Amino acid sequence: MKAILLAGGQGRRLRSITGKLPKPMVPLVGVPVLDRLLELLRRNSFTDVCATLCYRPEAIQEHCGDGSSYGVHLRYRIETEPRGTAGAVRACSDFYGRDDFLVISGDAACSFDLLQLYRQHQSSGAAVTVALFPDAEPLQYGLVLQDREGYVRHFIEKPDWPHVVTDLVNTGIYIVSPRAMTYVPEDTPFDFANDLFPLLLAANEPILGVPMDGYWCDIGTPRAYYRCCLDVLDGRLSPTPPEAPESPESPESPESPDAPAQCADPLRRSVPCRDRAHRMRTLSEAMMEAGADFTNGLHVRDGSWELTVRPDAETSALQVEANTPDAAAETARLLELMEQHEQ
Repeated sequence: MKAILLAGGQGRRLRSITGKLPKPMVPLVGVPVLDRLLELLRRNSFTDVCATLCYRPEAIQEHCGDGSSYGVHLRYRIETEPRGTAGAVRACSDFYGRDDFLVISGDAACSFDLLQLYRQHQSSGAAVTVALFPDAEPLQYGLVLQDREGYVRHFIEKPDWPHVVTDLVNTGIYIVSPRAMTYVPEDTPFDFANDLFPLLLAANEPILGVPMDGYWCDIGTPRAYYRCCLDVLDGRLSPTPPEAPESPESPESPESPDAPAQCADPLRRSVPCRDRAHRMRTLSEAMMEAGADFTNGLHVRDGSWELTVRPDAETSALQVEANTPDAAAETARLLELMEQHEQ
């Protein structure tokens, strides 16, 4: 099976750690991220690999060669100028041809079952299948909101806390059908999340989202890189898919999770919760079919009745606003019960 490995990154934010190394060559406890990804591809039967290169391509070519030492057949495409994620893949059309293929970023550590992701894509008939991963602090990623069948309805790029409506982030790992790439113009910078996915949704092309088990970490910042190194030392990233890592602890709320909702304003309530992004995901999935709006938190209107729920920007809590005191109180109580149930 075929895979396109996006390995053109320069890694400016990691320059203090990596020097002039291309981003995919950054070592995790002595082993480059790129080596770990090629091993992951081989174990999941993606043995025909095309790597897109831009920054210092010769360093990667000299290190990886033809891929035979990893058990894969590796070829390269070199960009003279960045084309964006989708643009870089479109330039590989002679490689993927008429076959469904995997796209994976060269700057993320991962242990997903990619073969299972591929099988789900083929059985769904989707134009693209997106690998999703829960993150309790998802502000630096693009969020993905699904319906009950798992199809993507909204993409939300790097929101602030009041706009977080789910904890599922876009990992940048996709299974792509060739028909999706016909929407990408040739020789033009074009991105999957910002450009292609909105086009596909507007054209009613199905995009499937699949929450994944295992480990995933984008090592794009020094903090994420060092955390990932510790995770490797702790055994969370290994040749076989490990148990999902514990979510980072959310900032402590000044109130206990069991404390009653604040009621200084009868139309507004604050409900402490341990994982506000996960709770917003639960609410969003439940309210999607009711016609909820997700442009500014979760907003529902039914006749004269209105309700908004959004994460607090400062503490691990949800803010509830309603146009009647009873609606605010009942919603806050429901959220408290949900929190108590999961303790």
